[in-house]
Amino acid sequence: MGFGGLALGGLLTRNLSAAPVIPHFAPKAKRVVHLFMNGGPSQVDTFDPKPSLDKYHGQPIPLEGLKTERPTGAALRSPFKFQRYGQSGLEISELFQHTAKHADDLCVIRSMTADVPNHEPSLMLMNCGDGRLSRPSLGSWVSYGLGSENDNLPVYVSMCPGGMPIKRAENWRAAFLPGSYQGTYLDTSIKDIDRMIENLRNPNADQKRQANQLELLRALNQQHLESHQHDPQLEARIRSFELAYRMQGEATDAFDIEKEPTNIREMYGEGNFARQCIMARRLLERGVRFIQLWHGNGQPWDSHDDIEDHRKLAAQCDQAIGAFLTDLKMRGLLEETLVLWGGEFGRTPVVELPKPGSNAGVMKGRDHNHYGFSVWMAGGGVKGGHVHGATDEFGFAATENPMHVHDLHATILSLLGLDHEQLTYHYSGRDFRLTDVHGKVIKEIMA
Repeated sequence: MGFGGLALGGLLTRNLSAAPVIPHFAPKAKRVVHLFMNGGPSQVDTFDPKPSLDKYHGQPIPLEGLKTERPTGAALRSPFKFQRYGQSGLEISELFQHTAKHADDLCVIRSMTADVPNHEPSLMLMNCGDGRLSRPSLGSWVSYGLGSENDNLPVYVSMCPGGMPIKRAENWRAAFLPGSYQGTYLDTSIKDIDRMIENLRNPNADQKRQANQLELLRALNQQHLESHQHDPQLEARIRSFELAYRMQGEATDAFDIEKEPTNIREMYGEGNFARQCIMARRLLERGVRFIQLWHGNGQPWDSHDDIEDHRKLAAQCDQAIGAFLTDLKMRGLLEETLVLWGGEFGRTPVVELPKPGSNAGVMKGRDHNHYGFSVWMAGGGVKGGHVHGATDEFGFAATENPMHVHDLHATILSLLGLDHEQLTYHYSGRDFRLTDVHGKVIKEIMA
């Protein structure tokens, strides 16, 4: 109960609240990188080829009972070619030719399902395990369950260039978990590190003077804690000051990609996503536990009007993703790093019809689809060159080994050595967990 009062007293000592924790059982992975294609990438244009869409293009598909969010019509063939890659022969779209070089490292899940075809609840489900209520994010649960390997950097970092995705900071919230487990947000379109990490430095005081100021704050906060026993908001604020103080040296180095050799920067390519991937690798090397890389602000992959938009979007991230996987393998990091790629849901294999105020009437786009979509994982103890589950012949709904988001979360935690039924936090009279009362570990995808 006196933790908050002790926090600033040991500015240069280990933050006990984030110290590494012994997992429930031997982990296959130690850290997670979530490549979030927010907006909903189309499974039938990326990792789930459907030849039947060519046969039925422009015609109604013989499936009934699947309602779409917006008016939809006939089958829409994919404008992108697929081919087999690697010894596994994994079929991948031309959109991800760089990623496809790692086909034998990818475990593609083609039977993901969510609850509804709406961005906000689906983002909350994918990130927080519940589409309606305020719950801690996956990254916060992982941070709470495993702690930090580096006191001088956040345990959980969420990067999004140009602003925030929809639902904003709710995507990386700690909710009722201690505030120190919330994700640290960075706008990576800002190249000036002191501006990218807001309020990190005090322009009017050097570190010695800041230490004196923080010691005074510690004394004042101690007085406050004595009259307000265990104030979690105060404790979180104290730890944020403490972390910011320690970050001033190491964060500047960790996020400075100019320190990378020219050949490494050229391997990743240009653009915000490439910069994020390089930063992510540098953070992994320094012990950051959970990193989320958003494609961009808003919902860039939301291709209602024209699915050809996917070509531009993939070009912004494919080279960087391929280089990231190559880099992790070269440095021996992929084996203990679980990489997850995907969005909050997928898209329909049928065309979206014009609707006043919603699309331009091009009739080349796809609506949201939560019945069956694709994500992939690599490293961290998953089977490489493996496909799990399947959708129907058109790619509309999961028909073989359906895998709900709760199952995905349970499996991720298991790969990290955490039992999703045992990783709980007592709040408001009950024990909460990421998967609530759902979820099963899918052992078939584990190496």
